[in-house]
Amino acid sequence: MCDYSLMAVPNRLAREGEELVTHRFPTGSLGLASPADLKCAADRPTVARKSAWRHIVEFFDPPRLTPAPAVCIPPGARLELREVPERLQQELAVGPVERVTFTQISAAANTYRDAVRFANGRELRLQDLREGLRVCVLDLSVAEELDLVRLREERAEFSYRGR
Repeated sequence: MCDYSLMAVPNRLAREGEELVTHRFPTGSLGLASPADLKCAADRPTVARKSAWRHIVEFFDPPRLTPAPAVCIPPGARLELREVPERLQQELAVGPVERVTFTQISAAANTYRDAVRFANGRELRLQDLREGLRVCVLDLSVAEELDLVRLREERAEFSYRGR
């Protein structure tokens, strides 16, 4: 749904037909966001003139701005990537516009797990896309149910290996 690194950011579920972009959030992670939400976050009012005291206060206690919400996609949802960079087109043998399936490549804690699966079977982590890539949510109805038993088994196996 949303990588672990975006849990500290406000988030919401995607809607079918929604246009999104890849965006680097304050956590440093790449995720999906609505251009409208990003514009609202950027257009927050600022005070034109601040006193010297206000500058000092904000230096030691900066204003806490709420970032644009991360948009979470369920595994199995179908997306369309637009304007895929040339480098990725060549590396993955795909075109400039590709239909992909959103997936999670691991259940391990504290790892980037969100990825997209291309029609040719290649998978790419969301973190490996470039910022600003346009994404259209085509269909959420085919989102696969999370196999909780499989996820628990993977997590237990990962925990066992870490010992």
